[in-house]
Parts: sequence; C-alpha cells; structure tokens
Amino acid sequence: MSVSLPQAFSSGLSSQRWRKTLLAPCAKSSKEAELAKHDLLGLISEEERGVKTEKNASKRSKIIQSINAMEVLGKGSVTTGFSLSSTWRMLWTTEKEQLFIIKNASLFGTQAGDVLQVIDVEKRLLNNVITFPPYGVFFVRSMIDPVSPQRVNFRFTSAVLRGKDWEFPLPPFGQGWFESIYLDDEIRVVKDIRGDYLIVDRAPYNWTE
Repeated sequence: MSVSLPQAFSSGLSSQRWRKTLLAPCAKSSKEAELAKHDLLGLISEEERGVKTEKNASKRSKIIQSINAMEVLGKGSVTTGFSLSSTWRMLWTTEKEQLFIIKNASLFGTQAGDVLQVIDVEKRLLNNVITFPPYGVFFVRSMIDPVSPQRVNFRFTSAVLRGKDWEFPLPPFGQGWFESIYLDDEIRVVKDIRGDYLIVDRAPYNWTE
C-alpha cells in the first residue's frame, strides 16, 4: 500500500521511518545490481577476455543469461550521458575480430595488451584501441551520435597502426550502433548491431593518442 507524504506524517510515521520507506526500493535495486554484477564478473573472470568462451557454448549461455539480468536492472536508465565518457577496458567480448587479434598476436612477435574503448561524449568521439606493449597500438577513430537513452550510433573515420617510430594509416571501414544496457561507476555492459556483447570496466588510466 502506498502512503503519501501528508498521510505519513498525519498518521504519526516518523521522518526517519518515512525516509527508510522512500529509500527501500532504491536500496533493494542497488543490492540486486551488486549481486548480479558479482555473478557476471565471476562468470567471465577465467575466460581470457572471451577466448575460452568461444569453445564453450554452455559457459557462453550462462554469461549471456547473466548479461540479460543486468539489462533488466539497467532498463529505463540513461547511459548515453557524460558518465559514458571514460577509458573503458575490455573484460570479455563475443566480437570475433578482437578475439582473433588477441589469440594470434604472437604470430607477429607480440602480445595483445589492454583492449580499450575511449569515449568522449562531449566531443562525440570514440576510439577503439588494441595495445601491443611496449610501443605498438592499433586504433580506429569514430564519430558518435547518441540517439536514445541507451543507444549510440557510430561511424568510423580513420584507423592507425602505430609502432615505436612509425605509423601506418588505414582507411575507415564501417558504421553501426551499440547500446550500453547497464552502466555504473565501475562497469558497462554493451550489445551491438551485430548481436555481439561486450563487458568493460573503467581503466585506471586515461588513454590518449
């Protein structure tokens, strides 16, 4: 039964108890989100950013179920505002191109480091970045356009493969959209136009070109 503010005080409900009544749904939602997030991060923790999941359909199904639970918790929230701006570090994905590079970087005498999405909502910029420590990096520049509370359209504008003392430009190659279906101070859960999933956290550093 709902209780209006005047009714609450006229019936002798204390202000402290009223505050608890107002905050209870939020507290419950926050607790549910933390539990769901803990479950999701636990599921992906040993998956080598998705490399192991490619050969494990059962584990993939469990992870996607957990992602769906996060989507329910994020329903109705706005995830295309300034809180989207960050250097996001990939924890897990189903994107085959990125997983291919992670798996096969050793063929080129290197190893894949952090895989990043660097987003600046104010400037409407997105960089997709794969690092190859200590000096190598491949990144794709994009323009972005938030078009709904959770969806962002993007258009690739250029790409660069860079080493210590050299840089090789590549032509732009595509456009699409992604939806941040859950976002908080620590992680973001994403699905995109191709049906792929991405889980990222806020990196402890800011990447710049």
